[in-house]
Parts: sequence; C-alpha cells; structure tokens
Amino acid sequence: MKKFPKWLIALIIVLVCVGGIFSCYKNTYNGLVSQDEGVDAAWAEVQNQYQRRLDLIPNLVATVKGYASHESEVFTQVSEARSKAGGQINISDDILSDPEAFERYQQIQDNLGASLQRLLMVTEQYPELKADQNFLALQDQLEGTENRITVARKRYNDAARSYNTKIRSFPTNLIANMSGFEKKQYFAASAEAQSAPKVEF
Repeated sequence: MKKFPKWLIALIIVLVCVGGIFSCYKNTYNGLVSQDEGVDAAWAEVQNQYQRRLDLIPNLVATVKGYASHESEVFTQVSEARSKAGGQINISDDILSDPEAFERYQQIQDNLGASLQRLLMVTEQYPELKADQNFLALQDQLEGTENRITVARKRYNDAARSYNTKIRSFPTNLIANMSGFEKKQYFAASAEAQSAPKVEF
C-alpha cells in the first residue's frame, strides 16, 4: 500500500479547514442578507401604508370642509402635518440605522395621525356630515388604513427584532461587524401613549 506524503495530507487538511470556514462565512453572511432584506421589505410595507393614509387625507378634508368650513384651524393643522409627512414617506433605508432620523420620521407620522384624530373629533359636531355616505366611506378607509399601519409597524418591529438578535449573537456578530451590518431601529409608542389618560367624572 502506497503512503501519501505528509505535505499532501497537511495540504488536504488545510484545504478542508479553509473550505469549512468559507462555507460557514458564506452561510452566515447570506442569512444576514436575507434577514436584512426582510427588514427592508417590512419597512417598505410601513411606507406603503403611510402613503395610503396620505392619499386619503385630501378627500377626507374636502368632504369635511363642505360641512364645517369655519373649522379652519383644524384644516390648517392637517394640511401642515400632511405637507411635512409628504416629503417623508419614501425615504432611504439608511434611516433604519440612524436613531435620530428614525425618531424624527416617527414624530412626523405621529403628528399627522394626531391631526387626523382632531379632524375626526370636529366631525362629531356635525350630524349631517356623519350621515354623509362619502364621509362614511372615507372614514372607514382611513380607519382600515390606520389598522394596516399598526399591523405593518408590528411586522417591521418583529423583523427588526429577529435581525438585531441575529447580528448580536455569537459568532454571527463577528461576521456582521466585519461586513457592516448595523442595528435597525424600532417603532415605539408615542410620548402621549406613555402616560395614563386623565379620567374625570
């Protein structure tokens, strides 16, 4: 039986080790890319729902104006909030890794939601508006959109949590740090939601 030279055995061992390390790196890197894309897809859905809400606002405001034209302060607030949010819908995915930019984005969207709530509160004073079929349809669409936004934000947070957990876990964190994968930000409840509401009887 012919013996293999020691250098050939050592070379085979080195090649197997290098192949194993490369395979491990490749699988881990590809897993991180897959999760990063999952976070980006969830983010795109959040933006999609924000855009849907933004598109509904002009029709809702026009319908309410027909009945409550003297409520100009509320219309101004909604218009200002919409214009601020209008430039902040489809923004780059870089915001997901920037806590300050993400917080500003969330604040703008929260302000738009709050101004819409004020607009809907105004409509309570106008029974004929609440009976208008156009208004009812728009209100239903807006409520559905707000629900979709909530679901999309939850799905985004779930995807971000899974991704953030993976990039911080050993040994994946070594590859994540070398490859530039950064932590993604989470949607959080607004400051108003953090304090208990006052109830007075």
